[in-house]
Amino acid sequence: MDSYWVAVFWSLLPTVVVSGLFFFILRSILRSDRTERRVYARVEAQERAKRGLPPAASAASER
Repeated sequence: MDSYWVAVFWSLLPTVVVSGLFFFILRSILRSDRTERRVYARVEAQERAKRGLPPAASAASER
């Protein structure tokens, strides 16, 4: 019976490891996208302020 649980563990291990890697990679992609959008919005606001233009409408107010 002991070898049964060892076999179950070794058969599930690759799935758990790949799922964990997928989760962390996807999370890092989403975080970097969110950060990039925030930085781009900040730069755009600075450029609009330099040119004397009004602030851009946010996505929440457009809905």
